[in-house]
Amino acid sequence: MMKAAVVPSATDHRLELRELPIPEPGAGQVRVKVEACGICHSDVITINNVWPGITYPRAPGHEIAGTIEALGPQTSGWKIGDRVGIGWHGGHDGTCDRCRRGDFITCRNLQIPGISYDGGYAQYVVTPAVALARIPDELTAAEAGPLMCAGITTFNALRHSEARAGDLVAILGVGGLGHLAVQYAAKMGFRTVAIARGPDKGELARKLGAVDYIDSRASDAGAELQRLGGAKLVLSTITAAAAMEPVLSGLGVDGQLLIVGASPEPLPVDTAAMIGKRNSIKSWPSGTCADSEDAMRFSVQTGVRAMIETIPLERVAEAYECMMSGAARFRMVVTHSA
Repeated sequence: MMKAAVVPSATDHRLELRELPIPEPGAGQVRVKVEACGICHSDVITINNVWPGITYPRAPGHEIAGTIEALGPQTSGWKIGDRVGIGWHGGHDGTCDRCRRGDFITCRNLQIPGISYDGGYAQYVVTPAVALARIPDELTAAEAGPLMCAGITTFNALRHSEARAGDLVAILGVGGLGHLAVQYAAKMGFRTVAIARGPDKGELARKLGAVDYIDSRASDAGAELQRLGGAKLVLSTITAAAAMEPVLSGLGVDGQLLIVGASPEPLPVDTAAMIGKRNSIKSWPSGTCADSEDAMRFSVQTGVRAMIETIPLERVAEAYECMMSGAARFRMVVTHSA
């Protein structure tokens, strides 16, 4: 038997600790002994039942790091004891039109740990082998976990943007995703500016690599970006559309707002102002297991790390509430005892 924190039903939005049978891997699958799992804001999808077709009870968690303990039939390329991570990309069908073009993260039947199947709020998880990312020796499980979503999402969005070394890049939000985004942007050679509410994160943002900090409560963030020359890119890591809107006026010519934080509210847009500067708005959806490996290697090479607080599985509900309240500094990570 194993311990798991599950959401009991579609209408019972709690995390309940249960004893469950240890799952067996099927064809093309592996069983991973979970050592750490980051808590992500997207876990609200499972806990609040806002994704169609979730089967309950369900253990959330898609920032998973651990070791392979068992291989299912017809599983090759991996061995027992391999250190692996599983992120938002938890498997794909391989047959849809998107997969046939190699675009696995947009698979029409994308599998997501904690949504499609039980995730890392459990001592063991069974996952398709195609979802596994190898964890470098230099990273502990607790360090690797948050890189499987918060890390890969910000890293991948930045490296696929049109910004180039020396360009003014602003990171909107210095939280769970944003504190990593500031580090990645600085290490990629961008002229990095951090934007957040209040003066308290200014010193931290500079330590993380930002050359400037904008307090959006004390000043107009768009005007401040224009004073700095206009942003080539604003990476929005926040989940409030009202806070995204002011930075649109801070974009330079050919500047882009790139969104990785999902907001439930619509984003008002001044299209006339955008046309005059050829501005655009785009979003980015995490990445595949290969992208996760790239993010982890880059993190090892450049010293990027998530600021984490570890907490045992038995206190996962407390950790989740800490994250949702905004009190986490900056990534809560569940660790598992034997």
